[in-house]
Amino acid sequence: MTPSARIQAAIDLLDAIIAAARDGGPAADTLIARYFKERRYAGSRDRRAVRDHVYDAIRRVADRPEAGRAAMIGLVEAQPELAALFDGSTHAPLPIEPGEAGAAAGAVPGWLQPLLAAPVEQDALLGRAPVDLRVNRLKATPAQVAPELPDATPIEGIPDALRLPEGYPVEQSEAWKRGAVEVQDAGSQLISAACGAQAGQTVIDLCAGAGGKTLALAAAMGGKGRLIAADTIRNRIDRLAPRAERAGVTCIERLLLDQGHEARALAPLVGQADIVLVDAPCSGTGTWRRNPEARWRLTQARLDRLVSEQARILDFAAPLLAPGGLLVYATCALTDREGRDQVDAFLARQAGWSAEPIAADMGRAHGHGLLLTPGHDGTDGFYFARLRRTA
Repeated sequence: MTPSARIQAAIDLLDAIIAAARDGGPAADTLIARYFKERRYAGSRDRRAVRDHVYDAIRRVADRPEAGRAAMIGLVEAQPELAALFDGSTHAPLPIEPGEAGAAAGAVPGWLQPLLAAPVEQDALLGRAPVDLRVNRLKATPAQVAPELPDATPIEGIPDALRLPEGYPVEQSEAWKRGAVEVQDAGSQLISAACGAQAGQTVIDLCAGAGGKTLALAAAMGGKGRLIAADTIRNRIDRLAPRAERAGVTCIERLLLDQGHEARALAPLVGQADIVLVDAPCSGTGTWRRNPEARWRLTQARLDRLVSEQARILDFAAPLLAPGGLLVYATCALTDREGRDQVDAFLARQAGWSAEPIAADMGRAHGHGLLLTPGHDGTDGFYFARLRRTA
């Protein structure tokens, strides 16, 4: 492919990604993989260059653009050398017309800006994320893993966390293959640690997904106790089984819930849990470094639905705790509606609960919880709170 043809390929892909974001279609990575599967003539350099163009354009534009051409013309403002590649040659985009406007640059969609927590450094939300690891204490210590991953550096304040450069192929390492490390953002590790799980307890990870935090809880419990990983999406929770096998974890019970009828399957656990972790479905605003196209998918209506769902989950999670039990609420979101305000509303409508301070070497107190941001803490963005059942 010529350099100009790569620009046109990026425009074509951006058109597909914009349409998918608007209509709830496949993710950008999926669309890019399909595109090149159908174009075997594109070499590795072509694929890499096109992908870089696509993601550079996505990262630059906060509000979903009208078309891929507008996104790429906007990128010319940041990379003016690209203008000459709009030359109208074979397989190339037409020249940029005088006055033809590109998509406006921005970090946060305009409608969302006033909803973000005030301390959030918006310009840092789209930097490239490193690869964070959690050392699996069931198999190794950080000192044992360090020689296998000489590029890794410790993360201050999180004893089992290591950080590798962005894009590091950790899954090719022996440490990962033998289950000595798991890929897990440092902020996510901090939330798992805030649960304070111990051997012999009954712990429920209520929105477990593929089980990243479940595995961290299992390690904290020394693999001993009752650990229940629950979720409403089968293909997510099914991914936990091979991860648990590699990590050497045998204490996990997987529980598939029926969306909207979760209380039926959870009824035998009412009043039984020492700890319940609610890592609730959310806007994902804290993960834009890894998934910048998510900004184009989020709408006010979707945010409203998520906030309502979070409150519903908290309300059926609360009865699961034994008296004195701990509910940890977390989201990888940076809007106050999903974090501070959600916790305030729970405490207002649920009697017999109190919030506890969180001792941590990173993050900032925000309402009754702790706020982590890429700009302040170098982690993904999270909000989490510890809520104790007092009656």
